[in-house]
Amino acid sequence: MLELVALGSNPTVAAEAAEATGGALYVKHHGERDTIPYTTLVRAATDAIESVARAADVGLYVCFARAVKPERRPLPPERVIASFGLVRHPDRSHREADDHWRDLHGPLALASHSAMCDYTQLSVVVPVSGLPLDGIALCAFESRQDLREKFFDDDEARSAIQADVSAFADTSGSPRRVVLVQQR
Repeated sequence: MLELVALGSNPTVAAEAAEATGGALYVKHHGERDTIPYTTLVRAATDAIESVARAADVGLYVCFARAVKPERRPLPPERVIASFGLVRHPDRSHREADDHWRDLHGPLALASHSAMCDYTQLSVVVPVSGLPLDGIALCAFESRQDLREKFFDDDEARSAIQADVSAFADTSGSPRRVVLVQQR
């Protein structure tokens, strides 16, 4: 499904955009540092681009949402999402990086992050403004503690994921992880 995705820095404006479009709202987890590239994320399946764009002072994207591991249980109250902006490896085209992310990394992530309760890849189809991203990964965990302590199943999983990511992504050019909490 195609969605408008807004990355921003104003929680009030983001909440208004999500409300106006029936979209999902994610805000920075209270434990995150302030020096991060964005503090809000809005996802909306809408053509009301002007409503979503108001919340996109960091970036606005048309994305294809891939539910690699959809949530199948009721959402826990403290569910947290590790959000990773993806910039493709300089030796790969957008298509090559996205194909690798979908076909190879997705299954590897499922095998390496067993505590992850939801995994969605937001593949950028059209960057409208802002950070030059090729995608945004949303990796959900039931709690901040699970994210911190159970992100990788073990050291072998950590090594496999890191090696794989460096094959399709520019690890130094991609924004660092932002931990969000879904508000609606």
